[in-house]
Amino acid sequence: MCLIACAWQTHSEFPFVFVANRDEFHARPSEAMGWWHDENDILAGRDLQAGGTWLALHRSGRLSTVTNYRETSPAAAARSRGELVAGFPVESSSPGAFLDALDGSLYSGFSLLVTDGRELAYGSNRGAGKSLLTPGVYGLSNAALDTPWPKLVRAREGLRSLLAAGAPQLDDLLDLVADRRPADADEVPQTGLPFEHERALSSPFIVGPAYGTRCSTAIVCRTDGHVEVAERRFDADGSISGESRFVFLAENWSAQPAS
Repeated sequence: MCLIACAWQTHSEFPFVFVANRDEFHARPSEAMGWWHDENDILAGRDLQAGGTWLALHRSGRLSTVTNYRETSPAAAARSRGELVAGFPVESSSPGAFLDALDGSLYSGFSLLVTDGRELAYGSNRGAGKSLLTPGVYGLSNAALDTPWPKLVRAREGLRSLLAAGAPQLDDLLDLVADRRPADADEVPQTGLPFEHERALSSPFIVGPAYGTRCSTAIVCRTDGHVEVAERRFDADGSISGESRFVFLAENWSAQPAS
């Protein structure tokens, strides 16, 4: 993923609400979200180049997702960050214990969010360390958690507004991250890329012939155990190329009250 907004234990009926965009090179092959044939308790898309994924859910309700760090000269890494996402859902360790056991030196820069329905943990191998998150609304892009890039702030505050307006709907969440407006010139982050490149990446939804938003994903977890998921996929011109929806019961989310 490259942009995430999520609400953790802020609502008595919806303990976890999540929306994200995956930005990637259009030439990189991937499979649409679905139940994996070789791990049929896992719901995820699949990166066909490295074999991992960017977002995964288990039938129990365990969930993991990753963003990379924007680095102009990233060091070569021995292992794919996508394997971290695929690994957590099938384990039984708590989110905090899972992050404690990681050897971050094996991977290029990443930020990882993992939850089992009881804890939500954030970890990074780029100086931010690990933390168990308290109830709140969070944003994550290609830097540390809640780094105030304009697109992150826009998505995070938009999610706050949706939650304040009533029950979150999958379509409203997907519309939230369909925003194609770039940041104003004086607000564009400076991460070492040329200005025009930085500005092209500053919108929540990115359109480009070689690189752009490949899919958007929305998830709503309810205290009755129902998990609702939608993935909307896009072509290089930003047109919708497909959509998948799933609803399942996850024991980990049943009767999880807001703190």
